[in-house]
Amino acid sequence: MNGFYGRYLHIDLTRQTFSIEPIDARVLESYLGGKGLAAWLLMKLNPPGVDPLAPENTLIFATGPLGNSMIWGSCRYGVFTKSPQTGLFCESYAGGRTPDAIDAAGFDAVVIQGRAERPVILVVHPDGVDFQPAADIWGMDTYDTEAAVRERFAKPAFRRRGAVVIGPAAENRVRFAVVENDRWRSAGRTGPGAVMGSKKLKGILFTGDRKRPQADAAGVKTFSKNFFEDFKDHPATQAYKNFGTPMMVKILNTAGGFPTRYWQQGTYTHWERISAEALHEQCSVKPNACGKCFMACGRLSTVKEGRHAGLTIEGPEYETIYAFGGLCCIDRIDEIAHLNDICDRLGMDTITAGNLCAFTIEATRRGRVNYPIDYGDVDAIAGLLQQIAGREGIGDVLAEGIRHAAKTWDLQDIAVHVKGLEPAGYDPRPLKGMGLAYGTSDRGACHLRSTFYKPELSGMIPADQIAGKAELFLDFESRLTIFDTLILCRFYRDYYTWENLTEAIERVTGLDASQEALKKRALALATLIRRFNLQEGMTPADDRLPKFLHKPLTDTGKVITEAEMETMLADYYRLHGWDEFGIPKD
Repeated sequence: MNGFYGRYLHIDLTRQTFSIEPIDARVLESYLGGKGLAAWLLMKLNPPGVDPLAPENTLIFATGPLGNSMIWGSCRYGVFTKSPQTGLFCESYAGGRTPDAIDAAGFDAVVIQGRAERPVILVVHPDGVDFQPAADIWGMDTYDTEAAVRERFAKPAFRRRGAVVIGPAAENRVRFAVVENDRWRSAGRTGPGAVMGSKKLKGILFTGDRKRPQADAAGVKTFSKNFFEDFKDHPATQAYKNFGTPMMVKILNTAGGFPTRYWQQGTYTHWERISAEALHEQCSVKPNACGKCFMACGRLSTVKEGRHAGLTIEGPEYETIYAFGGLCCIDRIDEIAHLNDICDRLGMDTITAGNLCAFTIEATRRGRVNYPIDYGDVDAIAGLLQQIAGREGIGDVLAEGIRHAAKTWDLQDIAVHVKGLEPAGYDPRPLKGMGLAYGTSDRGACHLRSTFYKPELSGMIPADQIAGKAELFLDFESRLTIFDTLILCRFYRDYYTWENLTEAIERVTGLDASQEALKKRALALATLIRRFNLQEGMTPADDRLPKFLHKPLTDTGKVITEAEMETMLADYYRLHGWDEFGIPKD
């Protein structure tokens, strides 16, 4: 079947065996690949109610039908499981160069179950998988682990090779541990790294030489050439290439939606010290791109002066800047880069880590815990990150996530999360559509499932409008759901209109990819994942925002009311064809 390998690799870590399983063409036609195929596999293979850190929980790595092709923005992979952070559907994505190696192994998905008796490395290749001991690699940080895996286990027969690895945080089952690749790229949110750690799986080397068959290879080449000519000089392309995601610091602060001082304010007085301009002034910065990308949004940054002089990272990205700069009130971009480096080496999600550090600051200020930390205290925050990764002292509480920490310290009234996942750097009080985005995302308070900050910030729809907002929101969500089945980079959202998606998919797969057909697939996939989450204990109440986000911002007075949220939710459920409680009807 064009666009697919038509098979997945099933690995049993307990027995150290594997099998290569066929995938019914009807499944691929209905759900495509990536998120669609992974959701279908999770529903099929995962025991209902399974503990996310139990051997029986299924871990899936997948690429999409556009993988390893000439299609721009397609060099990405996804990792899927039941989240140890939320207890619900887990999806996380990363780019770099490794995704092409994952795809070249020749499987639509790699499915991993069981738990190894001792630390193990998997070497996945077109003929299956080899199991390699990793006792001496266990304990290494992510940078050293990736280097060791690539050096020791690469197969000379294959040109393409790439590794995904975990760090000490995942080994200690920190519930928001990430999967790292290409040194600084993270499949970060909802804790897939913790699932790898629970399975004693330190890393996977993917290698191979396979290519997906295409329905119209010449047409794909022509499409990609024309796409490049149409968008290589687009203003959005130049903005990302010149400033990367840190440009959002100024944009969000101007809009009053830059979360500050643990969600109490929407503007930060010292935002200019942590902006894109500050990054480029204080660091030597080079644009860095994933494979098949002409945006080069990555910032390969080397600190020029000060105590961190010489530190090189890719970043910090906007979300890391907001989490440590805004929420924790750190006003130096080089110090944020330092904290970013700590999280990357330990293998922790920077959004959750920054939120938890700010939450701890509030807990100490309210007398709920006794810990030497305060806003702007970089060294205390750095020490807390180490304690979380090692589950030492107060870090053991925080390693379990925001819900556990809030309950332990009796601070549920100020804990900001949806379904156990903290929001990204877009406050829903001035950007009310983001309230709907956080509430309805199937993985918790996620900004990327719809990126609805884009139409609100750009003026496509007034940010404070409530009536009719769900309709535009669903159009964005559905189109980006198709992105995640393919798997495409979010920053190409302005370029892959429904029409361009149709052409790309039809050229590669030959399937009916009309807008109507794609929207049906997106809605069907949303309902499948909704059923999975309901099966795992989610209730309609979990679609609501935390009470703290219904309080006005202390600097601007902006607020999103519960009534406004209920109106948007009711419209959203109706448009999906679900009942008034968000339950699928059939």
